[in-house]
Amino acid sequence: MAEGKVTVPGIIQAKKEGRKLVMVTAYDYPFGLMADEAGVDMALVGDSLGMVVLGLDSTVPVTMEMMIHHIQAVVRGCKRAMVIGDMPFMSYNTGIRDAVINAGRLMKEGGCDAVKLEGGVDFAPVVEAIVKAGIPVQGHVGLTPQTASALGGFKMQGKDAAAARKIVEDASALETAGAFSIVAEAVPAPLGALLAESVAVPVIGIGAGVGVDGQVLVTHDMVGLFDRFVPKFVKQYTKVRPTIIDAIKAYGQEVRAGSFPAPEHSFGMPDEALAALKAALKKD
Repeated sequence: MAEGKVTVPGIIQAKKEGRKLVMVTAYDYPFGLMADEAGVDMALVGDSLGMVVLGLDSTVPVTMEMMIHHIQAVVRGCKRAMVIGDMPFMSYNTGIRDAVINAGRLMKEGGCDAVKLEGGVDFAPVVEAIVKAGIPVQGHVGLTPQTASALGGFKMQGKDAAAARKIVEDASALETAGAFSIVAEAVPAPLGALLAESVAVPVIGIGAGVGVDGQVLVTHDMVGLFDRFVPKFVKQYTKVRPTIIDAIKAYGQEVRAGSFPAPEHSFGMPDEALAALKAALKKD
């Protein structure tokens, strides 16, 4: 693990050196702090926060204001890791000017180091304009959750040769446009490896096999905190949700039994002060 703040040149250099990059999501200060202390290279404030943190049915309703709010919190926790802010649905789809303004807001108001947006060839001009404005951009190809309904749902992409070639073309267009790295989501492992070979910038996989330049997972998935479903590509390294529920249950039982708070969890008062207080209250 390199020392000092992770930078765009450092991310690109990692691929040249053959060093795998580690990226996780973070949606608030505690998770940003933990990700940073764990030594990850990048902390992604994903619009997945809509589902994982806010309980929405998809990422589509997530707004710029929501993203800025959560990015600010993660930035406070990350001193070394690069913080990447997701551009929410329709913040960059309506034109280059809107895209540049909104990317600027995520960086200026949110404080992130870079932004991420979904889409390939069609959004290459948008990526190019944002990069020209001085804002680093991470691309995203394969399964793009914001437009999952148009892709037939949350399914693997690039199954056949034509679809796979389109994803390779998307990645190439993003690289040409100036993206410093590209997330490849839910694609066959051989295609993930081909993507990494086809572009000079790092390809960060999520359900893209081991042949890419790094990996990203939703932290709440990997620690067993999100309860709706577990994607095929997720490895749960622990399951903290049952532990948290058990702790809350134990707390509730002690509260109802009157055993919490115990003396060691309470503040005392000098006997003379208490006696004086009681005497004063009797006079009143």
